[in-house]
Amino acid sequence: MKIHGCILLIFLIASGIVFISFFQPEEYFFSTEYDVRVINGFSDNSSVPLVIWCSSEDSDLGGRALQEGDDFSWTLKTNFWGTTNFLCTMKWEDKRKRFDAFLVRRDSRRCNPFRKCSWLVKEDGFYFSNDEVNWKKDFPWY
Repeated sequence: MKIHGCILLIFLIASGIVFISFFQPEEYFFSTEYDVRVINGFSDNSSVPLVIWCSSEDSDLGGRALQEGDDFSWTLKTNFWGTTNFLCTMKWEDKRKRFDAFLVRRDSRRCNPFRKCSWLVKEDGFYFSNDEVNWKKDFPWY
C-alpha cells in the first residue's frame, strides 16, 4: 500500500509542475494590474472625432470623443477566473468596429514586461504595442 501512495504522490507533484509550466496560472488566477490605452492616431480628423465606448462584464467605462492625438486610458485588475475582458466600440465617420481592448488569455503575455497594452487607431486599422515604440497592425477596420 505504501508504494501505491508514493506513486500517487509523485504523480500529483509531477502533474502540478506540468500545469504550472504550461499554463502559468499566476497570469489568470491571481489579480494582476494592466494599463490599457487607446490613442487616436489619425493624421487629420479635426472635424470628426473618433468615438470610443468601453466596458467589461463588471464595469462600464463610458464613452469619449477623441480628437487627433487624444487618448482614453484605464487600469484594470484581472479576475480570479482568468476571464477579464474589456470590449470597446469605435466609431469614425461611417466606420464602426468592436474589438477586445483587453482579453486576459491573449494579452497577459503580450502586454509584458510592463503590463502595458496600447492601441493606436489609424485610418487603415488598429495597431498594438506593449511599449508605445514598436507598433504592429492587429486588424483593419473591416
